[in-house]
Amino acid sequence: MATWHDVEREEPAFAARVRALFEAGRHMTLATLRADGSPRLSGIEIDFDGGELSFGSMPDARKGADLVRDPRFALHGPSSDPPEGDPAGWSGEAKVAGRAVLVAGPEDEQGEPSGQRFRADLDEVVLTKLTDAGDRLLVEVWRPGVPLRHIERD
Repeated sequence: MATWHDVEREEPAFAARVRALFEAGRHMTLATLRADGSPRLSGIEIDFDGGELSFGSMPDARKGADLVRDPRFALHGPSSDPPEGDPAGWSGEAKVAGRAVLVAGPEDEQGEPSGQRFRADLDEVVLTKLTDAGDRLLVEVWRPGVPLRHIERD
């Protein structure tokens, strides 16, 4: 597994582009696995802090319970449409997948936990956009210990 810092260290320009896409909006979509194995999608906000990508869950939220039981997740950043008449001007979209590691949660005024905080251990970071010509899909894929892959598709 890898941290966000590992992505930044190994592929700084790629990491900067991915982070900019995540930070372009506030609301992300998190996929977790329910107890029966079916997918659950939840809205979520994330933080990049101290080389970590992290996110929280409110007290008794199902997504937090999902992640404690099965830490696998996928996270999709905010999406935007390509500029009208300029498909190559589309900034693209960012996704990460991995395992959520429960870390100390925040406390309320009485010192009681008031939710859960998770750190992302990353298996994969993906940036999808169009080529400079705007005529093909370009998918960039980072995985720990593997060189950054560039895949073009019609």
